[in-house]
Amino acid sequence: MADDFDDDADAVPLVRPYSRTGGRTRANIELAIETLISTTDAGRARVAHMDGAHQPIAELCLQSRSVAEVSALLRIPLGVARVLVSDMVGMGLVVVHQTTSSADADPAGRPSFNLMERVLAGLRAL
Repeated sequence: MADDFDDDADAVPLVRPYSRTGGRTRANIELAIETLISTTDAGRARVAHMDGAHQPIAELCLQSRSVAEVSALLRIPLGVARVLVSDMVGMGLVVVHQTTSSADADPAGRPSFNLMERVLAGLRAL
C-alpha cells in the first residue's frame, strides 16, 4: 500500500505525517474515531491513479473501516487520517456512513454503552 514505509513494524516513515496534509491539522468535516468510511465507485475507478496519500486509504476502505482503523492500519496519526479522509470525502473518493442508529443511541441521541463497547473491542483488536 504505502511506499513510504519499510516492512519493519518499528520502522520510521520516510515522509513526515503532516507533510501529507500540507501541514493542516484540522479536517474540513467532523469525523469521530468510530466514523465508518468506504471507497465510492468513483474512488474505486480512480484508485490506481491517486496520489500517495490517498491511494492507501482508498485501497483500505474498499471494505468499510473506521477512521481509527485507517489511522492504526496505515500507522499515521489520527489527526492526519481525519484530514486526509475529509479531503477524500470532498473529492467524492470516499463516503461517510451514519454510525449511530436508534439502536445505538439513547433517547437524547448519545451513543449507547453497547456501541461504545463495540468500538473499544474493535480498537483492542487492532
